[in-house]
Amino acid sequence: MKQVAVIGGGISGLAAAYRLRRLLGDQVQLTVFESTAAVGGKLRTAEVGGVGYDVGAEAFLARRPEVLALVEEIGLADRLVHPTKARAKIHAGGSVQGLPPGTVMGVPASAEAVAGVLSEDGRHAVEKERSLGPVQLGSGDVALGPLLRERFGDELVDRLVDPLLGGVYAGGADGLGLRATMPGLAGAVEAGADSLTAAAKSLLPKTPGTAPVFGTLTGGLGGLAERLLELSGARLRTSSTVRALSRTESGWRIEFGAAAPAHAPADSPVDVDAVVLAVPAPAARKLLDGVVPAASAAFGEVELASMAVVAFAFPPGTELPDASGILIGAGERDAEGVPYASKAFTFSSNKWAHLGGDGPVLVRGSVGRFGEPGVLTEDDDALVAAVRADLARLAGVTARPIDLLVTRWGGGLPQYGTGHLDRVARIETAVADVPGLAVAGATLHGVGLPACVATADAAARRIADQLLE
Repeated sequence: MKQVAVIGGGISGLAAAYRLRRLLGDQVQLTVFESTAAVGGKLRTAEVGGVGYDVGAEAFLARRPEVLALVEEIGLADRLVHPTKARAKIHAGGSVQGLPPGTVMGVPASAEAVAGVLSEDGRHAVEKERSLGPVQLGSGDVALGPLLRERFGDELVDRLVDPLLGGVYAGGADGLGLRATMPGLAGAVEAGADSLTAAAKSLLPKTPGTAPVFGTLTGGLGGLAERLLELSGARLRTSSTVRALSRTESGWRIEFGAAAPAHAPADSPVDVDAVVLAVPAPAARKLLDGVVPAASAAFGEVELASMAVVAFAFPPGTELPDASGILIGAGERDAEGVPYASKAFTFSSNKWAHLGGDGPVLVRGSVGRFGEPGVLTEDDDALVAAVRADLARLAGVTARPIDLLVTRWGGGLPQYGTGHLDRVARIETAVADVPGLAVAGATLHGVGLPACVATADAAARRIADQLLE
């Protein structure tokens, strides 16, 4: 029987383990090694106010097929839900506005689409974009912020694009790459769109509102991790920090660090035939150093952003704004000129019908932008105080929470800068030359759950194909 190790028990590792079981059946013995005390990674469902509440990823993009198909395949379709009709808002230009439809991550299909968020000068700048001539992208990636500022002006970027990107990457447009973060927009330009406005228009649904954009699971997305582990039939070793990875004559040797369980033989090295590496960039860099140096070096170039989620349960009946949440632009201030510490709030009891009703009112506050740790450097009490103050100023919610939980994601989000696609190509080219090794995870082709599942599936198929030769 072949032995396969999956290093990393987040969504990517667990999806890879599940897919390996489906591809190889009983021909393989799988072991998942996770450095923390529990699997799931960014899928973390905690009890807040007596309710299972996601304090990591809280939804997935339903317009990509990977997670939807996986949920159906593993028998969780009866738990699949989509958001209510509550609309998101944005604090931009000093006031709260409705988040405008008719954009692709803030890039508008028309000036009218963003008229409510921009000043008259900002709207005119968007209106003129079509007359600036063709967009020149070149062969490599281009910095997203400078391109958008050149075509649309600063206001669109600062008031709309940056807050939206901050919610996904915890980074702003100026530090991200167009092809890395908005490949559809770049593809539309290359397919002949004569402006970014036209490119955005070509990507919008022909009949808006007919297909849900996001989905989640009742009971929390942690249930997805649990089901994948169960169906994979994998052995699970938690609190097992892999210290080193090395080649043997027939496969790989895995060695553990001080965080491994104290009892023998858990501390002993483990030999396997193949490895799926589904860990964050810093861990991948360390484990591949000396084994696949080119891949290690590329992983080492990836920059990371940290963030925190503060989950609140307020007393039943606490009033929230008529919205699914509020995004907050970098540098935004209240009417008295006081800046906000938070970057977004999700009014979960409004956004998800299964979290509404007569139970506690659930709200998430998010903090942390790349290069701007801000209140993240403070202790939990100070962090909670800052987020509660923001919530009171933005939404008028002053009730005392009946429960709360702070979850910090240190280095949790890789930054997809202009060199990102090149780094990923170097990683995948180097790993392709090494038998019995595959990589997966949010560092590669997207930070969202569907992209992670896609990399997991590809990694599992690579290993399965090699073991079946």
